[in-house]
Amino acid sequence: MNKISIRFYKDHKVRAVWDEEHNQWWFSVLDIVGAINQQDDHEKNRNYWKYLKAKLRKEKNELVSATTQLKLTATDGKKYNTDVIGQVDVEKLAKIIPNNQATAFLDWFTYSDNTIDGRSKKRLIRSSKVIWWQIRMWA
Repeated sequence: MNKISIRFYKDHKVRAVWDEEHNQWWFSVLDIVGAINQQDDHEKNRNYWKYLKAKLRKEKNELVSATTQLKLTATDGKKYNTDVIGQVDVEKLAKIIPNNQATAFLDWFTYSDNTIDGRSKKRLIRSSKVIWWQIRMWA
């Protein structure tokens, strides 16, 4: 079973799905495009990604070949095939989009305690502190 996570960047949701088989998170491209461009209109995000994808395909950019599709639940409650990319490719996509918000999004995505990895690191640090404290108590 795949885990689904939703993170919010400036009130824009970014959906992610955990893939047990490949041991990685996949992130919705349309959500990333919408978050970076601060656009809530699904059609505009879809058209922007369609244009960008065609442009990248023409340039033979590897980001397009790294894109796969997974079924994600949309706002209407139905599941649709959605382009998704891995964490490394999220960083590549953010660097390709010519927008000042891309840098802020990338900072949030890679360094924030609210990111998937940031929350995992916080849990690990807390667990380590508890274990260290327990060892000191037993010593």
